[in-house]
Amino acid sequence: VQLQASGGGLVQAGGSLRLSCAASGRTLSSYGMGWFRQAPGTEREFVAAISRNGYSSVYADSVKGRFTISRDNAKNVVYLQMNSLKPEDTAAYYCASARGVLAVTTILSYDYWGQGTQVTVSS
Repeated sequence: VQLQASGGGLVQAGGSLRLSCAASGRTLSSYGMGWFRQAPGTEREFVAAISRNGYSSVYADSVKGRFTISRDNAKNVVYLQMNSLKPEDTAAYYCASARGVLAVTTILSYDYWGQGTQVTVSS
């Protein structure tokens, strides 16, 4: 199973980016999906998650109202739309596939991880 995250880059504060996570070797539509991030010197933290069918999603308080997680099960892809970006959003962003079908927030609930894609927000 491989998860490939893409879409990161350098953006000014207030700007937007859309991250994508594509999978091979696993049908993402069978599992909940999540995004996490990790800044240098910090622990990996939860950002957003979406249930298998896309009907349920959950967000970290720090991104609520600015980020939107979505999925296209037909394409086996999950997205993270990030608007109104702030310098404190700067981190490597990781997508992950959950062990079950729900939108879950804990790292241990995920069994497959993609490589990080770097997001840098300048002030």
